[in-house]
Amino acid sequence: MYNIVLISPEHPGNVGNIGRTCVLTESRLHLIRPFKFDFSDRFLKRAGIDYWEKVDLVIHDSLEEFMEFVKDKRYFLIETPSDKKYTDVSFKDGDYLIFGREKEGIDESLLKANKDKILTIPMTKKIDRSLNLANSVSIVLYEALRQAGFNF
Repeated sequence: MYNIVLISPEHPGNVGNIGRTCVLTESRLHLIRPFKFDFSDRFLKRAGIDYWEKVDLVIHDSLEEFMEFVKDKRYFLIETPSDKKYTDVSFKDGDYLIFGREKEGIDESLLKANKDKILTIPMTKKIDRSLNLANSVSIVLYEALRQAGFNF
């Protein structure tokens, strides 16, 4: 099982899409507070997320709490400023794949403290934007699953 981690997610649609991907790949979703949207059942249902009860979900109260939780585990930060591609890693069962906020990405201090754990998804610089968060999660997660032989 792989662990998908979202730091302070901002858009419920992305969280919903990522949650669905986690259900369909038997991955665990970790969400780190604060959230930038209403996380109530009513709001999730209005966003069309009717499978939420099937998501293997862990909520962490802060980034500090999560980093303490993951300190003895293998994790990677997925972010744009890295020479190491996500395809350069041999993923292992139980890995934590950490993604930042949609607008700001991962905090610079966390990146500096974990330079050897940063992976990037190569993309052109034709526009000053990155891939959508849900797409980025799918790309990296499916590489890890491919390496494991899609062993659900």
